[in-house]
Amino acid sequence: MPNIALELGKQSASFGVKSAYGEQQDVDGVRIIPVALTWSGFGGGSDEAGNGGGGGGGWAIPVGAYIRQGDGLRFEPNIIALLTVAIPFVFFAGRALSRVIRTLKK
Repeated sequence: MPNIALELGKQSASFGVKSAYGEQQDVDGVRIIPVALTWSGFGGGSDEAGNGGGGGGGWAIPVGAYIRQGDGLRFEPNIIALLTVAIPFVFFAGRALSRVIRTLKK
């Protein structure tokens, strides 16, 4: 029986770019490439008898799209998704920074 973890690793090797940047769409001469913040994790194992199992999961948050019109390229953010990502990040980064400063003052 093949090692389930190695098989999952081989199959998920291309997930990163393909899931962060979606398939481009052409709408009325405008090319749109969706962009997302993605996370995925997989695991697996087997015992000495050859019984194995595995699983995985992940999520994606659409953060915006690259829009190409003529010779110009611009990024159009999805404000709600960016706030969903930014607010917890700023909160935890601020707490971590305050703890580092507090430790350095001692």
